[in-house]
Amino acid sequence: MTYIKDLADHVDNQVTLKGWVYNFRSSGSLVFIEMRDGSGLTQCVVAKDDVSEDAWEAANSLKQESSLEITGTVKADERSIGGHEIHVSDVKVIQVAENYPITPKEHGVEFLMNNRHLWLRSQRQWAAMRVRNEIIFAIHTFFQGRGFVQMDSPIFTGNAAEGSTTLFETDYFEDKAYLAQTGQLYGEAMAMAHGQIYTFGPTFRAEKSKTRRHLTEFWMIEPEMAFYDLEMNMDLAEDMLKAVVSQVLEKCKMELETLERDVETLQKVAEKPFERMTYSEAVDILTSEDTANMLDEMAESRRQEKIDLEKEEEEIRKEHGQAKKWRKTQIDQRIKEISARVDQIEEDLRNIPKWKESAKNFEWGNDFGGSDETVLMMQFDVPLIVTHWPAEIKAFYMKRDETDKLALGMDILAPEGYGEIVGGSQREESLEVLEERIAEEGLDKEVFEWYLDLRRFGSVPHSGYGLGLERTVSWICGLNHVRETIPFPRMMGRLTP
Repeated sequence: MTYIKDLADHVDNQVTLKGWVYNFRSSGSLVFIEMRDGSGLTQCVVAKDDVSEDAWEAANSLKQESSLEITGTVKADERSIGGHEIHVSDVKVIQVAENYPITPKEHGVEFLMNNRHLWLRSQRQWAAMRVRNEIIFAIHTFFQGRGFVQMDSPIFTGNAAEGSTTLFETDYFEDKAYLAQTGQLYGEAMAMAHGQIYTFGPTFRAEKSKTRRHLTEFWMIEPEMAFYDLEMNMDLAEDMLKAVVSQVLEKCKMELETLERDVETLQKVAEKPFERMTYSEAVDILTSEDTANMLDEMAESRRQEKIDLEKEEEEIRKEHGQAKKWRKTQIDQRIKEISARVDQIEEDLRNIPKWKESAKNFEWGNDFGGSDETVLMMQFDVPLIVTHWPAEIKAFYMKRDETDKLALGMDILAPEGYGEIVGGSQREESLEVLEERIAEEGLDKEVFEWYLDLRRFGSVPHSGYGLGLERTVSWICGLNHVRETIPFPRMMGRLTP
């Protein structure tokens, strides 16, 4: 058996493929089968004169997502999917599928989410999951190549690491337990044993949010490093993201093309230094007159783009009636693209006044919301690292600067409106200071005694950060919503399938 991804190695040779029907059409004495096998997609051409009567009947019995085995000769053809097609000599049906619910027509998001177990087979979803896989592999490659040790933190925890308002509580025999929001505190303990470690696992937030950036269950990559300060922490995070983007660009060309991702923007990330500024400098940009003017210009540009697109759609619809079949297919695809872009423009035009108002009235000391991050990142084509945050809005374990008012934290915001993908800090290494913070926050010191032991026995300066995998996948793939970045998303109101 041969896999579609390896067809280039078998040109002009006979192969046998096993997979599923992605698309199907017949034309007189020819049947065209778009076949997928999990590794890729290829076109198989069945000519009536080249196969047995049984094979011809088998080919004509197929429906979308039927499973089959095809034998044929590989031919190079740049016009075909993947640059090859199969001239079929035999067709064997494994199972003729029932009427498949997900068809090439448009489906609503709720329908697709209810059929997520099947939607995963669609080409864009397939591509996104393969990019996700490459991102995961690239992260492991990066840290393992730098001598980090991968370790695991518990999913059940007895206390909150970042506040108790967004915890999932569960019974743990006769005690209360919580699903972990982060593995960071445990990561600090492991770093004191191994120097440089990273955890990679599921985390949970009971935040009642339905934005395009939120999931209740997601995966986090959390390195912790002994003897690292804030600057070293930022350098490591930047190097990691550059390495990940570079590897995806190299290994996932076909998937990015399927996703219609603008790879030039990703190439800038891989090549250019990230922007860095303090929270106060970011606030100055956000509230500036230049930002207000930029949003006005964007609104005008979007309005004109909408007019141009609607004019184009009107013209090609007139052409549709007289067009040949191949051209009609092109027109239908372009109308679909125009519709999607107009929807996005209309959403932008609804949001721009809100963004402008929010940015203008932003007050120093507040945390950045999604709209604030979006507006800020419209002005950068590479990720932005924001440092020195107001201590009051950051976690108790973050070290502060000499004024005791600013936390030595860093957030990395992705360009193109994708918002925060990394959050981290230099950790407070002083036992006395941490004890004061725990008291100020009204936390139960007893449950943190093990954490305070890390400061009692060989405390050192150290730092770490967390990378949200799904937000990173969303950004690198150019997806509008994180629900498409994980095989089975868990969100408010979504627990199945």
